[in-house]
Amino acid sequence: MEGVERKRPHIVLLPLMAQGHIIPFFELAKLLARRGGFLITIVNTPRNLVRLQPMVSSACKVHEIEIRLQELPFPRGIEGVPSDVENTDALPYNLMFVLVRSTEQLEKPFEQLLRRLCEDEDSRPTCVISDMFFGWSLEVCNRVGIPRVTFLTMGAFATCVYNSLWMHLPHKNTESDTFSLAPDLPHVSFHRSQLPLSLKQTDETDPWYLFLKRQIPCNLRSWGTLLNTFDELERKFVDHMRENVSGGVWSVGPVLREVFDINHGSNHGACLQWLDSHLPRSVLYISFGTQVRITYRQTQELALGLEASRIPFIWAVRPPVEITDGFTDFLPEGFEERMEESKQGLLIRGWAPQVMILSHGSTGGFLSHCGWNSVLESLSHGVPIISWPIAAEQFYNSKLLEEDGGVSVEICRGIDGEVDKAKVERTVKMIMEGEKGRELRKKAMDMRDATRKAFSNLRDEGRDTNINININGSSLANIDGFIKEVNLLALSSKSF
Repeated sequence: MEGVERKRPHIVLLPLMAQGHIIPFFELAKLLARRGGFLITIVNTPRNLVRLQPMVSSACKVHEIEIRLQELPFPRGIEGVPSDVENTDALPYNLMFVLVRSTEQLEKPFEQLLRRLCEDEDSRPTCVISDMFFGWSLEVCNRVGIPRVTFLTMGAFATCVYNSLWMHLPHKNTESDTFSLAPDLPHVSFHRSQLPLSLKQTDETDPWYLFLKRQIPCNLRSWGTLLNTFDELERKFVDHMRENVSGGVWSVGPVLREVFDINHGSNHGACLQWLDSHLPRSVLYISFGTQVRITYRQTQELALGLEASRIPFIWAVRPPVEITDGFTDFLPEGFEERMEESKQGLLIRGWAPQVMILSHGSTGGFLSHCGWNSVLESLSHGVPIISWPIAAEQFYNSKLLEEDGGVSVEICRGIDGEVDKAKVERTVKMIMEGEKGRELRKKAMDMRDATRKAFSNLRDEGRDTNINININGSSLANIDGFIKEVNLLALSSKSF
């Protein structure tokens, strides 16, 4: 528009205090700053910002973008949560819910922060992109007059299932082990064993249930929703969301960590050297993420089954759920020594360079808990999955990958699931050496190509016209569509 000075859009990002949420938000911040030229402010509590600061400084320097950090006070006096802990990664799984519920205490300080930012017209936020667990931020944004967008760090299918289960508790209305997700997804059926413990135990008086009953409707009423997925993987469930939320829906994934951002740490060199010594697609990677753990017995059986398979592996080992006092001798007697001597297995304690491992040509399979970030990282590199969901939406991701995606086989379900040495050996050999594994790997490679296509930019020179057409992949087109809407908000002189 001639004569109208274009205001630089300013987007405020508010992620949950969990690495599985902060990292995708940070990658989204870089994406929007680079492609849209936006000023970005990431809001979180002090200790999380200290961890984030070096990555932000590096990204701003490398990409010539502007990302700022703003502090909120961490809620204090949370029962069971130590005063020096501000991230769910440092807590046992049961206390994670306690911490997340306490974030409603951030509503007032977040509103104060937004109002301070609005005092200077040049820094007034154009919109707020908030975590799904911060549904309360919708009312804050409405009071201040700023559109609120929900960024979902899990997939479309998992979100649809999650919302339906927590809003309607369909498993409470039947004695059957199998039930449908009516009224939202009547064509989708679940087994009780595919429910996390929190859902199995909940009722209408449960504080976690009451918390989510407050957050989910707010998410459905947001001005917009960003999904960390891509249409080629979850098109029908992305469409379902578009039909059932009030605002716009943009699938902009996979929003992933960049390899060069995380190639550091004492384990990186050892992993790279070990992988370089193995044949293409011959190595199995095992990791259950940063928050969930399996039992002592499951750990023992997993170790013995891996050894019996004779398949090379890298295992990001964490202590069993029964152990609370650090690492002890929880692996089978002599296991580590035998793996080191035979060079069959590399055991990692502490941080594992997961993206580097999955992107390496020697990696041919991933035994995973099916956290969404891990799923996207695996599919983006064409690595099939042996799924072992433990908690939260991991069960829904496992179901999607096996039944819809055809890129996974489930080996066990939950920390109460039955698994033994023979099953581990059989499943690992089937995926790494058998015909089933070749089928999964082909589909995983197809999915890898689909993720690349989602972010592709093709230039089509029309033969019958003088017009050159830029054809963007689905996610790139959605990102540009969202950026266009934010720019229109910034141009508007009217308050929201």
